[in-house]
Amino acid sequence: MFEAAVYVTLKKGILDPEGKAIMNSLRSLGYDQVEEVKSGKFFLLKLKAQDRTTAEEEVRQICEKLLVNMVMEDYTFELREVGR
Repeated sequence: MFEAAVYVTLKKGILDPEGKAIMNSLRSLGYDQVEEVKSGKFFLLKLKAQDRTTAEEEVRQICEKLLVNMVMEDYTFELREVGR
């Protein structure tokens, strides 16, 4: 069994009003050292896959077909084997 941590963020150049609002709030709270905030989504998937290659391909398909708007968003994922 595998566990995939999927991180989805807006592509560079796409406006991020949520990130901007968080940044403004951080500044008003005195956190001036924060230079940028990007908002995004996080998904944790557990997959019954025979091997790492199969699990990676399944995660890619899931992301590109359902979890990610490929026009506006980018994604990365980390895959690890977990106990059965």
